[in-house]
Amino acid sequence: MYKPFEIKENLFYVGVNDRTKHLFENLWPLPKGVSYNSYIIKDEKIALIDTVDICYADVFFNKIHSVLGDKQIDYLIVNHMEPDHSGSVELLKTRYPQIKIVGNSRTAEMLKGYYGITDNVVVIEDKEELNLGKNNLQFYLTPMVHWPETMMTYVKESKTLFSADAFGTFGTLDGGVTDTQLNPEWYWDEMIRYYSNIVGKFGSPVQAALKKLSGMGIDTICSTHGPVWTQPDTLGKVVSLYDRLSRYESENGLVIAYGSMYGNTEQLAEIIAAAAAENGARNIIMHNVSKSHESEVLRDIFKYRGLIIGSPTYNNKLYPAVESLLSALQNRNVKNKFFSFFSGHTWADGAKRELKAFAEGMEFETICESVEMKQSLNRNVMENAYALGKAMAERLHSGDAVIPHKTTCH
Repeated sequence: MYKPFEIKENLFYVGVNDRTKHLFENLWPLPKGVSYNSYIIKDEKIALIDTVDICYADVFFNKIHSVLGDKQIDYLIVNHMEPDHSGSVELLKTRYPQIKIVGNSRTAEMLKGYYGITDNVVVIEDKEELNLGKNNLQFYLTPMVHWPETMMTYVKESKTLFSADAFGTFGTLDGGVTDTQLNPEWYWDEMIRYYSNIVGKFGSPVQAALKKLSGMGIDTICSTHGPVWTQPDTLGKVVSLYDRLSRYESENGLVIAYGSMYGNTEQLAEIIAAAAAENGARNIIMHNVSKSHESEVLRDIFKYRGLIIGSPTYNNKLYPAVESLLSALQNRNVKNKFFSFFSGHTWADGAKRELKAFAEGMEFETICESVEMKQSLNRNVMENAYALGKAMAERLHSGDAVIPHKTTCH
C-alpha cells in the first residue's frame, strides 16, 4: 500500500515515475527519466487532475486508492490530451463509470477521437468555474502550449495552478515531489531541454498564456512533468525562464555546432572556438552533431545568444545531421541570435549555399563573412577562421541587442 503524499491540505500527488522509457515521444533521450504527474483534490466533491501514461496505470490506480479508498471520483479535469497524460482515461472510466470529464470543446473532440468517450463530458469555456465545496476551480484556456486543447486549472483558495505541460521538465522525482524535497538545480538544464524540444515552436502562445496568468496570486505550480514548485525563489525562476525562452532571449555564450567526415571541418571549429575564447568569449559549447543528440544542441542554442554552424558538403548539400539541425531551428522559429557559419568542400560548396540561404531566412544578425575551406585547412582559411571567432567574441561582448538581417563585421 502506498503512503499518500499530501502537497498541501487536501491536495495529493498520485503521479508516477518512468525510469524505463529511452526516448520521450520516441525522439528525445531520457537519461534521467521522466515523471507523469497527476493530482487529487479532496473536498465535498473529489477532482482528479489529469491521468498518466497507460503503461503505469496499475501504479496510478493503487496510488488513487491509497488516497481515496473506496470513495468515488466526481470529476476528472483534463488539462492536456497528449497520451502520456490522458492514456489512462479509458481505464479510469471503467473503474469510476459515473465520473464527469471536464475539458474544453477541443478536449471533447479528442476524447471522442482517441477513446470514443462522449458521455458525461462537461465542456467549459475560458475562465469558467467549477465549485467542489470549499474550493473553486477556474479554467484558463491556453491553446498551443503546446496542443490546441491545452488549458490550465487554478484553485483560488489555495492559489494553486495546475499548468499542464507548461513549467515542466524532464527528470524523475527521486524520493520527493516538491522543490523543498528535491534539489531544483538538478532540473534547470532539463527544463530548458524540455522547453526547447517540446514547446520551443510556440513562443507566442506561451507569451499569451503568461499574460493571461499575470496578476494571479500563485503559491504552487503543479505541472504534468517534474517537481511541484512551491518556493518563492523557484516559482520566480520557473516563470522567468519560460518568459525568457518564449521571447527567444538568451544568456551570453556561444554554441558551435558542426558536422565533420574526416576531421577538417572539426579543426575549423576548434580554431574558431579558440579565437573566440582568446578574445573574451565565455560559455563556449561545442557540439559534433554526429555525437551530440539534437535535443542537447537545441537546448544550448536556446540557452546561448551566439551560434556558429559548420558543415562539409555532402552530395552537394549539407551534412545530413546539420541539415536536420537547421530544419529543427526553422521549425521552432528560433530568432535573436548572433550567427555565422563555415563550410568545407572538395569541388562544389553546396554546404555554403544552403547555410547562406538558412541565415537569410532567419531573424539572425550575421557576424562577419563565413569561412570557406576548399580541400585543405591552409593558412588563409585558418586566418579567416580566427577572424570569425574574434568577431563573434567582440559582438557578444558588446552587449547590444540583435539586429535581424544585419551583417556585422569588426
